[in-house]
Amino acid sequence: MFGLYPFEEQWRSALACVTVVVMTVLSCIPAFWTGRRIALVWGTGAALYYVLMKGGVLGLAHVGEEAWGGLALTLFIFVTTCLIGFPLAICLALLRRSDLPWISRTTGLIIDGVRSLPLISILFTFAIVLPFALPQWLQGDKLYRVILGSALFFSAYQAEIVRGGMQGVPAGQEEAAMALGMSYWQRIGRILLPQAMRNALPATINQFVISFKETSLVVIVGFFEILASGNAAYGTGEWRFAYVEVYAFIALIYFVFVFSLSRYGAFLERRMSVGER
Repeated sequence: MFGLYPFEEQWRSALACVTVVVMTVLSCIPAFWTGRRIALVWGTGAALYYVLMKGGVLGLAHVGEEAWGGLALTLFIFVTTCLIGFPLAICLALLRRSDLPWISRTTGLIIDGVRSLPLISILFTFAIVLPFALPQWLQGDKLYRVILGSALFFSAYQAEIVRGGMQGVPAGQEEAAMALGMSYWQRIGRILLPQAMRNALPATINQFVISFKETSLVVIVGFFEILASGNAAYGTGEWRFAYVEVYAFIALIYFVFVFSLSRYGAFLERRMSVGER
């Protein structure tokens, strides 16, 4: 559950997990679906998570990112990957459908190039290779470079999902909006994107599920998320007898999160289909 996090400070990691879960649940409640409320929930939750995990303030002992692990690290990587990758995916999708050929073709080359690479190679490049090409002041911590690589991979796939949703919107609707004198951003924000996201919802939920399970790949660059922490646990003499129980417990955690996400996706589909009628 806590990976390499110091034993005497593990209560902070537990509270950080609760913070992420509460933040996610509140984001799924329709009453919070306004820009100001969502920003308040995510801003407060992210700040509280970082303070609890990092410490160094309010009398909390400092714990470096290299000691983060377990469920808290898994949730952190997943949430930040989606938080960074989703807006980036929308930008890439809009750029790919640009009327300027050099923009659309360059964006398409970037998307297809990222999608043609396995995630492990991208994580390894951002964690190990990239520091050799960057100045010291621009390198940052390895964890954040890994998150950026994961977000780039997520955005490349999600951009194609969003673009597919846009193609499902009848062209006449955007033409009608242009005839009414609506600006480009008004057409995108009020006509195109809402319908595109509804069309792309099933594939989007599937992409979120895949991204949550792919957090286990960060073990390749030295991070002990929940699955790697389980491997390390039953590798010790104290837990060697219980490897089946360890994997069953980890499987249960993955099942709870992924099944809940899938059921929420089904709820959104029902809600949107009611809106159509």
